[in-house]
Amino acid sequence: MVRRPVAWVVAVVLLVEALGVVAVNWLLGVVVDRQKMSLAGLDPDVMATSSKIGGVVFGLYFALCALVAVLVAVRDRAPAGFGRVVLISAAVVHALLGAFAWGLFGVAAFVFMVAVLGLIVLLLMTYDRAAGPQGAVPGGTPGQGAGPAAGPEPGAEPVDGDAPTGRTGEPRDGDEEPRDSVPSQGSAHARVSAPVPTTP
Repeated sequence: MVRRPVAWVVAVVLLVEALGVVAVNWLLGVVVDRQKMSLAGLDPDVMATSSKIGGVVFGLYFALCALVAVLVAVRDRAPAGFGRVVLISAAVVHALLGAFAWGLFGVAAFVFMVAVLGLIVLLLMTYDRAAGPQGAVPGGTPGQGAGPAAGPEPGAEPVDGDAPTGRTGEPRDGDEEPRDSVPSQGSAHARVSAPVPTTP
């Protein structure tokens, strides 16, 4: 089964991405603070602090996404509720980051973001496809539906409640004795048409 390996790969990639985001933003904050850089008149201290806080926040977010992927891999079950929302939001974030990375950082960053996006979507689709057929019939096998109840096979002995008599036609205990059956038309005709013996 390829579901668990995909979930583990997504978890590792998101965790590495979380550490990378924290490291890059923290490094940028340190550089801005030491060089006293300013952008459009902003305070260098504010810029440095904002960069560090943003890196920590995004790092925790990606770490949460990695934790959800780890839980999916351990339980071998499709994400539901909050975990599913987190993974879908991670896919959307990577799609947006990929669009910005194309113009800011080049093709390599765009390819990386698209690859992570594809892994997250593959994780969601793989577990949805595997859990879909079994969800239709509880405890059933894929492709097995709830059809009409089949009757007893021909020649099989009826069970209690199927018929008042057994297989051989004898009445069951507690049932009324069968009434004398009316002779068939063929037997009556045979009696009438039989020749009457006469004495010479």
